[in-house]
Amino acid sequence: MLFEQLNLIEPILKALNTEGYTTPTPIQEQSIPIVLERRDLLGCAQTGTGKTAAFAIPILQILHEEKAAGNANKGIKALILTPTRELAIQIDESFAAYGKNLNLKHLVIFGGVSQGPQTNALRNGVDILIATPGRLLDLVEQRYINLSQIQLFVLDEADRMLDMGFIHDVKKIITKIPAKRQTLFFSATMPAEIAKLSNTILTNPARVEVTPVSSTAETIQQSMYFVEKDNKKHLLIHLLKDKAIQSALVFTRTKHGADKVVKELLRAGVGAEAIHGNKSQNARQRALSNFKTGHTRVLVATDIAARGIDVDNLSHVINFELPNIPETYVHRIGRTGRAGASGIAFSFCDAEEKEFLRDIQKLITTAVPIVTDHPYAMSDTSLTTYKSLPQRPVQRHHQNTDRNRSFRGGDRRFSGNTNSNRGN
Repeated sequence: MLFEQLNLIEPILKALNTEGYTTPTPIQEQSIPIVLERRDLLGCAQTGTGKTAAFAIPILQILHEEKAAGNANKGIKALILTPTRELAIQIDESFAAYGKNLNLKHLVIFGGVSQGPQTNALRNGVDILIATPGRLLDLVEQRYINLSQIQLFVLDEADRMLDMGFIHDVKKIITKIPAKRQTLFFSATMPAEIAKLSNTILTNPARVEVTPVSSTAETIQQSMYFVEKDNKKHLLIHLLKDKAIQSALVFTRTKHGADKVVKELLRAGVGAEAIHGNKSQNARQRALSNFKTGHTRVLVATDIAARGIDVDNLSHVINFELPNIPETYVHRIGRTGRAGASGIAFSFCDAEEKEFLRDIQKLITTAVPIVTDHPYAMSDTSLTTYKSLPQRPVQRHHQNTDRNRSFRGGDRRFSGNTNSNRGN
């Protein structure tokens, strides 16, 4: 199916064509017609499936047609609520790309920066507001924002809202928007509290579910390295000597751990920056921008800071520490190998993390290939701990640079074979 077959208006099709996008992803193909029918939607989809475009494109079309018909109300008409600054900025960029030929104003607001530029933009009028919960409530309480005219409400990354402790804020925001509205609810997982929340804010929703959290893309080549905890930094530096690793997103469990890894890499002459919650917004955006443009080869991140980060042609994801939640492993390695492209994921496992590995392999129902021919392999005595783990032949970690790419909505990807390098 092509975007032309989804009954989209010409200005949006023209914008998509300018960006080089022709073929919708499964969630876009299923969701766009539902949203255009003005139905509520419950989407179960993780980051990387193209869900941003699945709601951004139809929202733009609905608001444009209402304005053209003279039926548009004054004030903010669409509210997209998302948990992190980085994801909010990325969503705003998507609205800018798809709505470039429409006379609609959009604005992104988030904390950690001065509110002045945001409040000035609000005074000039906004049709679509993308916001994180804290700054939104703050500006509502200061009466810079009135949510009484909201017609379309998107709750994005609902499970991450729960993880980050934002659910109370979300519920408070919902009480401030009209009960009569169209609601689009997206979550990668559906824990009990999130399912309960969806039941309270959705009316007879259509359900779309793609890419279950338990699945890892077949295009991602996974490898596991057993290594003593103190040798992880040495192994990382060793692996990064391989020039085939053009860019690497390295995951640590803690903010302090991320900073320590960056210091070790810089000491070894490897360009690296960290991104986590203790960094200022400007520092986070600078680090992300440097990584996307290739000025920084390695970005070290915690899970919360990395949610929503999308980088074109990310060659490698490296789990410096295994996550204690198995679903997080799927989310992490899914940063590479996106949109049908090839990707590579390395994971380091020390003696204290073997139970995490068991849980991961149980979730993904496959054994991660083990690499033993590296200079920091555990001793035979240490490796006996893992004898009972299922194994399969190790695949060599050479990057496939011939990448077939398909469009991933807000993730700014493409469909089909293309020579263009246009990305996020």
